[in-house]
Amino acid sequence: MREMALVYLDRSGGLQKFVHDCKKYNDSKQSYAVYRFIISINPSDIAELDATLGNHILHNPIQAAQIFQSICFVAIKTLSLIEQLQTEAQISILLKPTHLPPLPSYVLSLSAFPFNYTSQRFYMSEGIAIAMGTVTKYTQGARFLCTEETCPFSEGRFRYIRVHLPGATESATVRSDFVCSLCSSPLQEDMKFRVLGDKQIVEMIDAKVLNALKGYCNDKSHFRIQTFTVFLR
Repeated sequence: MREMALVYLDRSGGLQKFVHDCKKYNDSKQSYAVYRFIISINPSDIAELDATLGNHILHNPIQAAQIFQSICFVAIKTLSLIEQLQTEAQISILLKPTHLPPLPSYVLSLSAFPFNYTSQRFYMSEGIAIAMGTVTKYTQGARFLCTEETCPFSEGRFRYIRVHLPGATESATVRSDFVCSLCSSPLQEDMKFRVLGDKQIVEMIDAKVLNALKGYCNDKSHFRIQTFTVFLR
């Protein structure tokens, strides 16, 4: 699948965009804990190229991102695109599909039962935004160092990297109870390497609420419409 992913990036122009994004990081001369890349994916094109890879991206996007992460790391090291990069863990890949298959199983409907949305795959959801919070910062990535001065992981290396994953809370990325796997000493964040991003909370409601506002009546004598919260990052 790695070979097919590389072929797709080359044919779709994604590889050229990736090289351009790397140049911006390299020209900044600043070391980051995490280098974040957004890769646009056309599910139809990639499924036609390789059905296995296309299915993997649609249904296991977090694991599929690791395939592209490996490819990008090899490309950066082979072509010397980012001199400051040390480890593969410093690369964060976000797969962004241009669309999803127009099938009911890819539609997230919170008004339909049962709520069988336990997988971390891509879904489409439509609704009406009824409230929006202000744009705030969240931690996309952070570097931690061992607090034991004699430990090899106490300085200079990017051994402990925390990267935000979709669906994770802030505490999953930045906490004070991480310990060193080598000496079991507490880990402390190296604040100058923290990578921040923007997030916004949106309160939404199912589009079917419009039927109620229009005075629409159906066979159900009672129905309830509840809002749901969306995190935009």
